[in-house]
Amino acid sequence: MRVVEVAAFGGPEVLTPVEAPGPSPGPGEILVEVAVADVLWVETAIRRGTAGEHFPVVPPYRPGVGVAGTVGAVGAGVDPAWVGRRVVTRTDERGGYVERAVVALDGVLPVPDAVSLPDAAALLHDGVTAFGLLDRVPVRDGDRVLVTAAAGGLGALLVQRVRAAGAYVVAAARGAAKRDALHRIGADLVVDYGDPDWTDQVRTATGGLDVVLDGAGGAYGRAAFTLVRDGGWFSAHGTPAGGFAVPDREAARSRGIAVLGIADVQFTPERRLHHLRAALAAAAAGRVRPLIGQTFPLHRAADAHRAIEDRSAIGKTLLTV
Repeated sequence: MRVVEVAAFGGPEVLTPVEAPGPSPGPGEILVEVAVADVLWVETAIRRGTAGEHFPVVPPYRPGVGVAGTVGAVGAGVDPAWVGRRVVTRTDERGGYVERAVVALDGVLPVPDAVSLPDAAALLHDGVTAFGLLDRVPVRDGDRVLVTAAAGGLGALLVQRVRAAGAYVVAAARGAAKRDALHRIGADLVVDYGDPDWTDQVRTATGGLDVVLDGAGGAYGRAAFTLVRDGGWFSAHGTPAGGFAVPDREAARSRGIAVLGIADVQFTPERRLHHLRAALAAAAAGRVRPLIGQTFPLHRAADAHRAIEDRSAIGKTLLTV
């Protein structure tokens, strides 16, 4: 079967398609004929070798952490009725940029009939984070909420969910294409980081924010914190712009601002499945829809990483098999 491997840290070109023996499921496992593989921004940092503090991955390794597809075979102790079912699952250290994946059944969820496999793959991680985060942050009708990195896979889901809660949604991104996408999914105000006065635009339109959901980090996240009202909420869960923008805890405490960090969206396996079920159910009911901006065939995994790293990607990036 075809797989993508990384023999040494480096640029996107180190993502190399190779042939490998097909796996067989063991006891309690299933084999998934992969249709779609999830691609995460953090995987680009792992591939560069710059994420060792949080992800101690050592080459050679197979990238990819989740897939959606159809069950092709089952191992001992697994009901044969699973064969032929559409499923979505994490693959973790086994890699996900593959044609066939073997996973433990206890981490697998069926995909509802009304949800496509690409949408299921897009929800596998971003849906869990979006639904889990908004379990922690009490967004209420009439709140003023800023979502940074809003045109990414996670950000687009947060925009939709916050809007559905009755809040006024400010979406921040960079570039005309991303701004247009955010208008289409219902953001009330869209601002561009490229405008030096973007924070002034937000302050003028809102008078201050009740909640900031910061998926960007770096200078953008630090600037966004200055917009939060006393008694508000700030979630620092993203790093693409240069590290988590966790504010000074004492400064936040003195203003009564509740601060969440990346640890607050790292869930147990049971909670991950709970939030993924909720995300799939919401997609099946038409309450959310992942923003899938681009897909690449498996052998072009390098191009998928390039699109993410050069900031040309809009919404979710997926690999198709």
